[in-house]
Amino acid sequence: MNIGIIAHNSKKSLIEDFCLAYKHILSKHEIYATGITGRRVEDVTNLRVHKFLPGSVGGDKQFTEMLERNGLDMVIFFYNPAMVDPKEPDIYTISKCCDKYNIPIATNIATAESLILGLAHGDLEWRLQI
Repeated sequence: MNIGIIAHNSKKSLIEDFCLAYKHILSKHEIYATGITGRRVEDVTNLRVHKFLPGSVGGDKQFTEMLERNGLDMVIFFYNPAMVDPKEPDIYTISKCCDKYNIPIATNIATAESLILGLAHGDLEWRLQI
């Protein structure tokens, strides 16, 4: 399955820790991420990550385009709800796109853990039939 990973700057360390903790599950799937997030995940986990541009220079748009093509099966987007910054990837656009195309999205670590464990147990295999 194709897993999209994206994080605001203040959540980069959290996404690194998450990916390191679930490296054994992520290693069985294709990972796509915006540029800086992808590089940081690669550095800490040694997993191969398909990287878009950094979110601030169009990577979030590339991410959304892949969602619109039904190219991602799950999204993990750790964002900072207390911070509104036009340079950060747009949570509203990405979550709206996920809802439109029935792509599961996690925006916090509790939901991300539920999704990743469900993925490991085959609970998202219905995505393969779309």
